[in-house]
Amino acid sequence: MRELVFVLLVLMSMSVFAQEERPAMVPEMTEIWDPEVPVVTPGEKPMDAPSDAIVLLGAEQAFGYEWTNGNGEEPGWDFENGVATVKGGTGIIKTKRQFKDFQLHLEWRSPAEVVSESQGRGNSGVFLQGIYEVQVLDNYNNRTYRNGQAGSVYKQHAPLVNACKGPGEWQTYDIIYTAPRFNADGTYFTHPRITLIHNGVLVQNNVIVRGPTEYIGIPEYAVKPHGDGPIILQDHGNPVSFRNIWIREL
Repeated sequence: MRELVFVLLVLMSMSVFAQEERPAMVPEMTEIWDPEVPVVTPGEKPMDAPSDAIVLLGAEQAFGYEWTNGNGEEPGWDFENGVATVKGGTGIIKTKRQFKDFQLHLEWRSPAEVVSESQGRGNSGVFLQGIYEVQVLDNYNNRTYRNGQAGSVYKQHAPLVNACKGPGEWQTYDIIYTAPRFNADGTYFTHPRITLIHNGVLVQNNVIVRGPTEYIGIPEYAVKPHGDGPIILQDHGNPVSFRNIWIREL
């Protein structure tokens, strides 16, 4: 018992000594100055590309400068004044460049004339790395399955809310994407993650993507290791339009 008391007294004295020897904290001890945070100049208007962005679709460049069709040839969609519109039957368009982690901004518009319902109304999609789809659909007063409506990670995550504007109105998607990393056996080490802001409203909050987008089947069954990939815009037969697309690599 005496030995235990002695040890406790020694430890208490050491603790007091350590406290006395510790230098007093000052603000400068927790201030980090280097390296300096890089400067990025925002766009003139809120939706304009910042200075470090790659402009993928704009009025100042030819359509084929950044985009091809699925065969690596000239894109078959209609293009005028910086607006690309799906021409049904011509197939997807995809970027010539490949990307990994990024911030992506795009604006899209469903047809002003409503001619169908559910998945047949203003349907398209944005495929990240060419594999993982964020759904584009006119869901203004148009119900469909919840994990397939506008703002969904298709067939995986329904949006938190329906933030759609009416047919014929321009809408915005701002996507923060973290690409997956893979184990040696081809399984995910870390899954893809997606944050989506639709018309200024958060609809996907850093969600974990289970696997590649599948119309039929289970995403986990289709996982294959891959590197950087393109941005793909889908031809679903509806004349959906896109404009002001830019991307920041992270």
